[in-house]
Amino acid sequence: MPEGEAATAIYIASPEGDTGKSTIALGILHRLAATVPKVGVFRPITRLGEDRDYILELLLAGTTAGLPYEDCVGVSYQQVHEDPDAAIAEIVDRYHRVADQCDAVLIVGSDYTDIATPSELSMNARIAVNLGAPVVLAVKAADRTPDEVVHVVEVCLAELAGQHAHTSAVVANRCDPAQLTAVSEALRPLGPPAYVLPEEPLLVAPSVAELQKAVDGTVVAGDPALLSREALGVLVAGMTAEHVLERLTEGVAVVTPGDRSDVVLAVVSAHAAEGFPSLSTIILNGGLDLHPAIAKLVDGLGLKLPIIATPYGTFETASRVASARGRVTSTSQRKIDTALQIMERHVDIDDLLARLRLPIPEVTTPQMFTYQLLDRARADRKRIVLPEGDDDRILKAAGRLLRRGVADLTILGEENQIRSRGAELGVDLSAATVLDPRTSDLCEAFAQQYAELRKHKGITLDQAREIIVDVSYFGTMLVHNDMVDGMVSGAAHTTAHTVRPAFEIIKTLPDVSTVSSIFLMCLEDRVLAYGDCAIVPDPTAEQLADIAISSARTAAQFGIEPRVAMLSYSTGTSGTGADVEKVKAATDLVRERDKTLLVEGPIQYDAAVEPSVAKTKMPDSEVAGRATVLIFPDLNTGNNTYKAVQRSAGAIAIGPVLQGLNKPVNDLSRGALVEDIVNTVAITAIQAQGRS
Repeated sequence: MPEGEAATAIYIASPEGDTGKSTIALGILHRLAATVPKVGVFRPITRLGEDRDYILELLLAGTTAGLPYEDCVGVSYQQVHEDPDAAIAEIVDRYHRVADQCDAVLIVGSDYTDIATPSELSMNARIAVNLGAPVVLAVKAADRTPDEVVHVVEVCLAELAGQHAHTSAVVANRCDPAQLTAVSEALRPLGPPAYVLPEEPLLVAPSVAELQKAVDGTVVAGDPALLSREALGVLVAGMTAEHVLERLTEGVAVVTPGDRSDVVLAVVSAHAAEGFPSLSTIILNGGLDLHPAIAKLVDGLGLKLPIIATPYGTFETASRVASARGRVTSTSQRKIDTALQIMERHVDIDDLLARLRLPIPEVTTPQMFTYQLLDRARADRKRIVLPEGDDDRILKAAGRLLRRGVADLTILGEENQIRSRGAELGVDLSAATVLDPRTSDLCEAFAQQYAELRKHKGITLDQAREIIVDVSYFGTMLVHNDMVDGMVSGAAHTTAHTVRPAFEIIKTLPDVSTVSSIFLMCLEDRVLAYGDCAIVPDPTAEQLADIAISSARTAAQFGIEPRVAMLSYSTGTSGTGADVEKVKAATDLVRERDKTLLVEGPIQYDAAVEPSVAKTKMPDSEVAGRATVLIFPDLNTGNNTYKAVQRSAGAIAIGPVLQGLNKPVNDLSRGALVEDIVNTVAITAIQAQGRS
């Protein structure tokens, strides 16, 4: 942030507890991080006696200023009650230490969880005024009529105005979905822009781990990794087994005494059976172990469903489970995605932030770039096929993509297994299409097409029938036939397994004979394109020219103005040798084929990206010192360089992004994280947008 310029701030305040401020804060913070480079968060008042404030922990994971937890807290409730004026002075001092290091700061007011008083909103208003921050007022609409919501807001607006706080917006959260329009219309005449968010049961649903903690339970069977799944309901199984089965719902937690063998057998069988809901957990109460025969049967089924044992009786267990309340924490990704989706759908965050007059950024951070990827993909949704439906990472990424509306997805694999495993993981795949290449009606037509495409290689129809059931070939045929717009694979397969079908079926663009790749390197303040770092081992001058032209086109698709540097160990005419001559020849070919493209070569990396070096070595170049697309002379150089920059400079490497194909197909690393898969699907969708 320029010296002497104050950070933009926004203060979220509420008059009561359980308003869902974390949902509102997540949505605003997410958009701030996509808008300006350095975003921080500040909690002026935190709970006394808690080691860590979970809301602050949640929000810190989405900030970009890199500040530690300890720097982002103000004072405790106890300090506020003992000496309000001294507490405010301390808050102002600590806040400005944060603001001095940020372009924007999201301030999240108190939670009414310690010693709540009627004056707590007034205290938040005083703090907001002293920090120079406009207020976003969050109120609870749950169990209130539109008139009651209006009354609460009117009282709050008067209280805020009484402290000279400026209210920039009102958000009525946790509203009955059937009353969204009525509440919105009732709030409109009050003045500040008003937004209404629906109640979302998932956001307050406890995880299985939270239920386990509530009942002091022990996991006696199942996959501990599934403890993060949300329990969307509780069924106390005090009736006979057949009536329990009638009452099962998706994601329900079943509470039953450990000696009710009939109920345990019925519900574990239902969980495994097609046509029944997927349970979140079974809680065995009463301190009673399963009968050995039932335990052996459950173990033999190989279920991953967590089974928890608790010493408490039925009433105590049911009471503890019913009182457990879920939190949106930094580890609950499904809840985070849901909160962001709700905010994006129901709040005009762009308009809200426009009122804050945010500084115009001169840099692009990784968070800004990845947000732009998802936003661009969402603006014109494309159909992407994910062939590796047997990989949990793919299913988790699919759930995130569908919930955020980034793309329409087709997943390959056995449908019952995929949907069952998705449910176990707490992933909603209901909007995805699932196809099984082994049984699909498309197989015969695809086999005939493939045999015709490859007859010059001697492929027979019988051979084509065997080949086409492979997920990579089947997925590629979906792309070839425009049944989907692109494919992302490679989480569980080699690059060759992913790319070979594309070479054979989709082939290259008319003016490009070389399939290559780039990595989008998200540095601290900019995004560069590196090519080729994954496909062509030792390109000829002609192939290097192809790579440069393709890379410039791909970079432009992602908002990077292409200025191409053809890299070498020599800059200009300072060196000689076969490798330098190859780069020189490739540069000449690029200039012949695209006279509008800014390209320089041969040029060394430092002269390409560092203005001070460029001023010495190539003072008259339009590219030197400002290059955005860096073309390496061979795969050895490119692959090592991107990994060195990724690890040593802390850059985020997105890719490889394949280029030169007629239709987009992209390869994942076998070590890909869920976030990598989400980004690669967004990239593939944007490539498909460019094609259409």
